[in-house]
Amino acid sequence: MAGVEANVTQPAQVEISKKGSVPTEGYEEKCIFCRIVNNELGTELLHCDEELSCFRDIKPGAPHHYLVIPSKHVGNCKSLSKEHVPLVKRMVETGKEILQKNNVTDLSDVRFGFHWPPFCSVTHLHLHVLAPASQMSFMSRLFYRLNSYWFITADQLIELLNSKGETD
Repeated sequence: MAGVEANVTQPAQVEISKKGSVPTEGYEEKCIFCRIVNNELGTELLHCDEELSCFRDIKPGAPHHYLVIPSKHVGNCKSLSKEHVPLVKRMVETGKEILQKNNVTDLSDVRFGFHWPPFCSVTHLHLHVLAPASQMSFMSRLFYRLNSYWFITADQLIELLNSKGETD
């Protein structure tokens, strides 16, 4: 489900600040996404800054399928707290920017979401950005299914995180 894709299409690029080969704080050596951000695997980064990075999914579920991740290691969505709401919102905004740079203008036909543990293959937080959602295959519709036990939309995650402080 999550990973890195070989060249299938050539999406528009945004500014990329190349990472060095020396790992920095927030880096987990065994995490494939940390290694991608650290430019160890040669993956094409569509966006990379101090806070967020974006690249294509290895197994695209839609014509445009990108992963937006924190540039520093953050655990999966189940490990987040209310303080992470701004991060999740910025991840969504970055996903929208990448889509728009790749001429996806109908943002009503887009799916933004996360796999809910234990149904995620990489424990580094990653937002799936899929467009157009109407062109997802049957299997992709299952993997990225709304209102399922294994997939949560970005809006649902934000709502869940915002409610965390209210019951404590």
